[in-house]
Amino acid sequence: MDLVLASGSPRRTALLKHLDVPYRVVVSEVKEGKPRPPWPQWVQELARLKAQTVASSTGEIVLAADTIVVKEGKVLGKPTDEREAEKMLTFLSGDVHEVFTGICVVNCLTKEVWQEAEVTRVYFRSLAAPEIQAYLASGESLDKAGAYGIQGLGGLLIEKIEGCYDNVVGLPLVKTMILLRKCGVPILGGGK
Repeated sequence: MDLVLASGSPRRTALLKHLDVPYRVVVSEVKEGKPRPPWPQWVQELARLKAQTVASSTGEIVLAADTIVVKEGKVLGKPTDEREAEKMLTFLSGDVHEVFTGICVVNCLTKEVWQEAEVTRVYFRSLAAPEIQAYLASGESLDKAGAYGIQGLGGLLIEKIEGCYDNVVGLPLVKTMILLRKCGVPILGGGK
């Protein structure tokens, strides 16, 4: 089976390699629009739209995902500049927020669609201003939702998480594996 990852995210690409299945990347050009609650439904809908957009033209099985960071009903996307990143990190400091990822797998041959959502609670440490400035100087914050990357220096900002670590990076691997197995993708001896 030909697996297509409908994402240009280097983090999703790196995570998908852990499943040890061949795939290629075709970036979906879907415009995301303004997120709206309920968040699990929103991220699933967007992942489905991304997958179906790519599925219409290529591949036998298409995997897409969408991740958002939410605190107190406010969605924190990728910051546009360092000043916005600083505001986000200050807002997250010393408190808990949630990371939602929607996953969608489309089998282009059978037209079957499977979807899931994952949520992880992330507890930030109380950050001193010099810590925030040092993290901003690392350059990690600018291309990540919520202005941090748990898989890098941003992991030092976090006290603990409840839920799936890979979800915070951008692709919950266990749920992804389960959906891909439903399509017949053999992972760890599972699949059709």
